[in-house]
Amino acid sequence: MDLTVTGLDPGVFDVELDRSTDPTPAGGVTVTVTATYRGTEPAEARLRVSASLPAEDDPYWMIPGLFYGENRPEGNDRLYPRYAREADTERFVSPAWSFRADRAATPAVFAWTGEGGLALAVDEDGSLGLTGIGFAWEAGTATLHAEFPYREAPVSYYGDKVPLPPMAQTHLWQPGERHTVELCVYPLPADRHAYAPVLRERHARTATEPLRPWVGVSEAADLAAHGLHRWHYRPDPAVLLETAAFDREFNGNVRGLGDREAMHVAWVSGIPYAHALLAHGRRRALPEEVTAGAAVIDHICANLAPSGTFWGQWSGSRGWVGSWTPVPGGLHARTLAEATLFLHRAVVAERTLGVSHDSWERAVRSNLDVAVKSQNADGNLGSMLHAADGQVLSREGAAGLTWVAALAEASDLDPAYLPAAVHGGEHYAHFVDEEFLHGAPEDVDLAPTSEDGYAAILAYMALWRVTGEARWRDLARRAADWMLTFRYTYDVRFDPHTLLGAYGFRSRGADQASPSNQHLHAYGLICLPEMAELAEATGDPYYLERTRENLACFRQFIAREDGDFNAYKGMASERYYQTECFQAKGMLLTLSHAWSVGVLLLGCEAALNLPGAEW
Repeated sequence: MDLTVTGLDPGVFDVELDRSTDPTPAGGVTVTVTATYRGTEPAEARLRVSASLPAEDDPYWMIPGLFYGENRPEGNDRLYPRYAREADTERFVSPAWSFRADRAATPAVFAWTGEGGLALAVDEDGSLGLTGIGFAWEAGTATLHAEFPYREAPVSYYGDKVPLPPMAQTHLWQPGERHTVELCVYPLPADRHAYAPVLRERHARTATEPLRPWVGVSEAADLAAHGLHRWHYRPDPAVLLETAAFDREFNGNVRGLGDREAMHVAWVSGIPYAHALLAHGRRRALPEEVTAGAAVIDHICANLAPSGTFWGQWSGSRGWVGSWTPVPGGLHARTLAEATLFLHRAVVAERTLGVSHDSWERAVRSNLDVAVKSQNADGNLGSMLHAADGQVLSREGAAGLTWVAALAEASDLDPAYLPAAVHGGEHYAHFVDEEFLHGAPEDVDLAPTSEDGYAAILAYMALWRVTGEARWRDLARRAADWMLTFRYTYDVRFDPHTLLGAYGFRSRGADQASPSNQHLHAYGLICLPEMAELAEATGDPYYLERTRENLACFRQFIAREDGDFNAYKGMASERYYQTECFQAKGMLLTLSHAWSVGVLLLGCEAALNLPGAEW
């Protein structure tokens, strides 16, 4: 493969390029570039290393956690970087992109054409500063590049629809200064899934420092349950408020933007976390937690929409309403399905203790009956339903995939649910095979997100568990590999003066939320038991290792006492800013979210109940 080094004036720089003769475990070639500045005056310069391959058609691009294919379907109104041959930088559209490396879960860039693929991987930073990665298509050629130090082009994305001037870092070379940079280049087969061994290799290269969770699993569960009950639970009506402000005095002055008077039935609040609180209360014999968890579920189940499904959200000012969609009456399928899935799990858990909840079981059946009626001949279960009559308003994307998990697991209530689950699993498999799952969250319209990966793992592991058929386990494995493209394989370097730097936050094990929402989040803990189950089913301990990292990562920054990182005991943030997006790198969102605390509690309770696994 041909490599090109540019950016350094050959008249004043000596450049040496060396390739290793032994391939890496994933078949890569390690390349070192050594540059020496022979000029007599200080000079700014940026070293760029490029590799190319023929591409008459549009390549499939991937930067883990950051860029997938075109990255944004053309009709998606949520603006963030998108690939297309015709540039429109005011709408973040370009045939060429360059990014700072800390935006990527693994600093690597991939391209596939009809003939095969190529990948280029680097470390996050080095002696020249923060590294950059990117790609370009021009005149039948796809080019991948790394830059030392980084620059962003054609514009920078800061989390909103307004493009910013390109960010960049420069290095001022002094006379006689010498630097060596290293990268790895991987020739790939045409199968897009060929990224998986490359990312395993990069993880093994960087996962050398021990993890440093602040607290053990049992203590983390106690703290999360305390936080969920103390700061998010309200008894009349019984809800888990979606957010609670760290600054309690400030909270009284921001008109509901601190303690948000709202509760989704799942996703960012609701049944999954009420179930976790109930389970923790049962295990620890804490009646106030048992009462609170059950009351929240009772409240949701007693207020179904006219269609027979749950509503999307309760609001203190409006009562029960739809989803975060501008479509009147629209209910998001993933939110409904996730609520149903965890409600069924709560029913089963309570039943094993001899406690029955008839209204809960009726609500499970009511929601699943609507889902079955919504399924078309192709197996598509719908992405948005109407609250009034259950009419399918949209079938775009893979938001309906979570219904597959709910239908499969609830086949103990009605065997007729299983054929619908299987049919749905078959339909949504093409999203997994094409390496472009999208549409799961309500607030990121049809974008690829880490949450789509969690939904696919839940669905296909449920089908494998119920049927024992290897095809579902294999789809779950492929979905898990895709989900892990969002999981950070390395520890981002934070300035020691920032909050994350001062507390020594380790980012390995955290997930990028999505290319649109570039921050780290904990939502991957929702499928912790499925990932552990997948490791056992495949005999591959890698999935358990990455899941242990996920749980260890978010046993950081759970407030151990009032005042810990300016929060109150049991609070946990939704967002950790590992790059320049929304906030400055190294900052923390000063809101505790019900789901952030709740998924930690779910993950800890699951880990404590998994036999033989060390966490």
